[in-house]
Amino acid sequence: VQLQASGGGSVQPGGSLRLSCAVSGLPFRGHIMYWGRQAPGKEYEWVARISPGGGNTEYLDVVEGRFTVSRDNSKNMLYLQMDNLKHEDTAVYYCAEDRQGNTRGQGTLVTVSS
Repeated sequence: VQLQASGGGSVQPGGSLRLSCAVSGLPFRGHIMYWGRQAPGKEYEWVARISPGGGNTEYLDVVEGRFTVSRDNSKNMLYLQMDNLKHEDTAVYYCAEDRQGNTRGQGTLVTVSS
């Protein structure tokens, strides 16, 4: 299984970024998928979940209303739109097959700094 996240970067507070994740090696359209993150010195935490068909989503409370997870099953792609970013959103972001991030792939760094 390969999970390759991209789209990270440096942004000022209040800014936006859109992360992408290319998924291969699993039956993507049948899998619940997750985005998670790990900030420096902190444990991994999941931030968003999306159902196989994309119609059901769930978010960590601190990102609810600011982050939007989506997927394109025809392209085996997972996305995370992040708006109104805050300093505390700084982390390496991963896409993963499970909530705990045990099967996460290579991450992408998001830095929110003024």
